[in-house]
Amino acid sequence: MLCAAKLQLFLMNSNKTLKKTINIAIPFVLGGGILWWMYRDTDFHAMEETLLHEMDWGWMLFSLVFGVTAQMFRGIRWKQTLEPLDEHPRMMDCIHAVFISYASSLVIPRSGELSRCGVLARYDGTSFLKSLGTVVTERVIDSLLVLFITLVVILSQVAIFSSFFDRTGTNIGEILRGFTTTGYIVTAICLVITLVFLWILMKRFTFMEKLKDMVNKVKEGILSLSGVKNKGLFVFYTLAIWVSYFLHYWITFKCFDFTENLSFTVAIVSFIIGSISVIVPTPNGAGPWHFAVKTILILYGLADTDAVTFVLIVHTIQTALVPLLGIFSLVALSFRPVHKKVDNE
Repeated sequence: MLCAAKLQLFLMNSNKTLKKTINIAIPFVLGGGILWWMYRDTDFHAMEETLLHEMDWGWMLFSLVFGVTAQMFRGIRWKQTLEPLDEHPRMMDCIHAVFISYASSLVIPRSGELSRCGVLARYDGTSFLKSLGTVVTERVIDSLLVLFITLVVILSQVAIFSSFFDRTGTNIGEILRGFTTTGYIVTAICLVITLVFLWILMKRFTFMEKLKDMVNKVKEGILSLSGVKNKGLFVFYTLAIWVSYFLHYWITFKCFDFTENLSFTVAIVSFIIGSISVIVPTPNGAGPWHFAVKTILILYGLADTDAVTFVLIVHTIQTALVPLLGIFSLVALSFRPVHKKVDNE
C-alpha cells in the first residue's frame, strides 16, 4: 500500500511538472516556429552588414531611453494606484518590480504580473492580492486606451487594414460562415453546460470562503482607481507610458536608410498592429510581432527584404534591453533588506 501511494504521488508530481513544462514550452515553440518560417530564406550575411555598417547606432541607443522611461512611468503609476489601499511601497521598489516583471516574462510568458506583486510583498510588505488587483486595473485601462487608438487609426486607414486582413488570411466573415445554425446552437449549449458544471464544482469546494476573500481582495485592488487622489496625474502617467512605447519604436525608423523617410502614419499603424499582436503568448511577442509589423511595412511599400531586416534587428535589440533592466533591479534589490512583516492576506 505504501509503495502504491508513493507511486501515485510520484505520478501526480510528474504530471504537474509535465504540464508546467508544456505551458512554458508552447510559447517558445510557437514563437520559434513563426520566426523560422519568416527567416528560413533570409540572407543573414546581408543583415549582418546592415547591422554593423549601415545602421545608425546613435538613433538606436536613443530609442532605448524611451524603453526605460515607459517602464519607469508604469512603476510610478502603480505606486499611485496602491496608495488608496493604504499600501505605500517605495517608488524605486515599484520601478524595480516592473523591470523584473518584464524580464521574467521573457522566461515564462505572462508571469510578470505575479512576479512584480511578489517583489513588493517581499521588500515592502505590500498585500500580494491587493497589488494584483491594481495590476488588473492597469491592464484594463491600457487595453481600453489601445482599443481607442486602434479604432481611430482603423477609421483613418481602412484600405490598409483591409489589405492586412486579406494578406494574413484573417477574415472574420469567412470564419463565422463556417458555422451552421446547428453549430451555433451546439456551441451555445456546450458553453452553458460548462459554466453550470463549473459553478456546481466551485460550490462544493471547501475553500470557497477563502476563494471569496481572495476575490474580494483582488476586487478591492481593481476598484482602487476610484480612490486615486490626483486623477489628472494618473492620466498623465498613462499617456507618458504609451508615448514612451511609441517613441521607443518610432525612433528606430531613423536607424535605417530604407525606413527613415516613412511617415508618422506608417509608424502609428505598425505600432498599433504590433501592440495587438503581442497578445499571442510568446516571449516579448517574438514571432507574432515580427510577422504583423513586417506585413504592415510591406503594405505601405517597403521592400520585403528591408521589412524583414528592420523587424528582426529592432526587436532583438529592444528585447535585449529587458533582461538588462531586470538584472539591474535584481542586483539593486539584493542590497535591500527583506520586509519582516508576513503578509497573510
